[in-house]
Amino acid sequence: QVQLVESGGRLVQAGGSLRLSCAASGRTFSSYAMGWFRQAPGEEREFVAFIDWSGEDTYYADSVKGRFTISRDNNKNTLYLQMNSLKPEDTAVYHCAASRRVARVTREGDYDYWGQGTQVTVSS
Repeated sequence: QVQLVESGGRLVQAGGSLRLSCAASGRTFSSYAMGWFRQAPGEEREFVAFIDWSGEDTYYADSVKGRFTISRDNNKNTLYLQMNSLKPEDTAVYHCAASRRVARVTREGDYDYWGQGTQVTVSS
């Protein structure tokens, strides 16, 4: 089992940058693929980015490709999401999630553990 705690969300102006972190408990973090999802008010939660256990394979939603970068440090049990060129439509609660699956996964149901989320608000 792994517990996840996100941090780094705050209010930022459009065009700005933020780095989110997701701290994982336990010694098995490196065995999980990880993902970031987000949920805007009144919307369903949506996939943002994926990274495999090694950090070598990443995948992004089209809406964030070229602006967001997912990475991980297995020595620190931490997942990151670097967000640049932020837009008001990026406003949402951002959640990290862990998956035991080997393949690239983008669906909520393929993730086994979730953090509580961190609020990102982008003002225009």
